[in-house]
Amino acid sequence: MGAEFCEGVSRVTLELGIAARQELPQLVALLGILFSQEAEFTPDDAKQTRALEKMLSDASVGTVFVARGEGRVAAMASLLYTISTAEGGTAALFEDLVVLPGHRGRGIASSLVEFIIRHARKQGVLRLTLLTDARNERAQALYRKLGFTDSSMKPMRQRFSSA
Repeated sequence: MGAEFCEGVSRVTLELGIAARQELPQLVALLGILFSQEAEFTPDDAKQTRALEKMLSDASVGTVFVARGEGRVAAMASLLYTISTAEGGTAALFEDLVVLPGHRGRGIASSLVEFIIRHARKQGVLRLTLLTDARNERAQALYRKLGFTDSSMKPMRQRFSSA
């Protein structure tokens, strides 16, 4: 699917779709940008490569979505699939929305999220859940605009060291 975005006075067309394996280095670089901005995470190319390879090689694990144009990935986000007993079927975690800094403010994130929501519905996903940095009010406003609502559930974590 193509979508047009303003870039200065000219328009650029970006394709919205599923990431290709050969885009892995660009995806890792995008995650490096994202994890440099989030308080709870730090970039680690080896970890991000390992996780992305798993998603790119096994569609039952997850799907990585991209906005690409002019031979380059401008934005990415992913869905990780699980089964929800509350919903009685497939649910997904929406993760890792990031747009290259030079492409921000043009509606690319909104278009990519809308594309992902349509894809999830077609695949029978019953619920999308996401986490945002508590201080990232801009992202929270975007997600609310696109139909996400605040949850009374509180995220908690326990981390284990890598094997």
